[in-house]
Amino acid sequence: MYNLAYKVTTSTCDSEGKLKLYSALQMMQDCSEMWIDSEPGVKQYFTEQNMAQLLATRQVEIVRVPEYKEELTVTTSVYGMKPMFGFRNTFIYDAQGKPCYKTWSMGAFVDKVAGKLKRVDDATIASMTLEPQLEMNYKDRRIILPKDGGEVLEPITVLRADIDYNKHLNNANYVRMAMELLPEDFVVNGLRVEYRVAAKLGDKLNPTIYKNGNVIIVSLSIGEEVSAIIEFS
Repeated sequence: MYNLAYKVTTSTCDSEGKLKLYSALQMMQDCSEMWIDSEPGVKQYFTEQNMAQLLATRQVEIVRVPEYKEELTVTTSVYGMKPMFGFRNTFIYDAQGKPCYKTWSMGAFVDKVAGKLKRVDDATIASMTLEPQLEMNYKDRRIILPKDGGEVLEPITVLRADIDYNKHLNNANYVRMAMELLPEDFVVNGLRVEYRVAAKLGDKLNPTIYKNGNVIIVSLSIGEEVSAIIEFS
C-alpha cells in the first residue's frame, strides 16, 4: 500500500469551495503512479524492460465531496496481478479516516517503444505485495454505448497543457473535457471511464453525448476510433 497526504487548496476547488472531481482524479493518479516506489523489484523490472503501466479503466464511487482546507489521505493498493494487467483500489479518506472516494482500476502493461501490451514475468508477479480487495460497488469495466440517440457536439482539440510525460492526453483530462458537456445542474455521484486509444497533441476529439435519465455517457472519438468512454451517474 502507498499513501499520499493532501489538503484541499484553492486551486483544487470549484466555485462552491468543494474539491473538483478532476482534482480528485489527479490525486488518485499521482498516488497510483508513485506506488511503484514501494515495490523496488517491480520498479527495477519495468525500468529494465522499458515498460509502463497505463490506465485502461477506472470506476469512481463518490461518497462525499471534501471542502476547502480539508486534510485528505490517498491510498492505493494492488489486489490482483496478471501477466499483462494489474488491478488496484485507490481510496481518498478524510481526516477522520472515512472514505470520500472509492475507486478501482485496471492498468495495462505496455512496451514504451512498441506501444503494445507486454507480459510481466512470473517471478516479478510472485514478488508483488497484494492487498485485500476493498469494499465498494464494483461494476463492469466495459461501457456499452447505445446504438442510437447520441448528440454529436463540436470537436475538442488536445492542447499542450493536456499532455503528460507519456506523450499523450492525461487520463484526468478526458474526464475534465467530458464534464464540460454535462448540464450545469447534473450532480455526479459515480463515474466509469474506459480508455481505448490514447489521444495525442493536436488530435481532434469528437464528442457524442447520450442521456438516459440519471446516466449520461460521453464518447470521445478520433475519426472513427473511440478514444475514451466516460459514464456519469
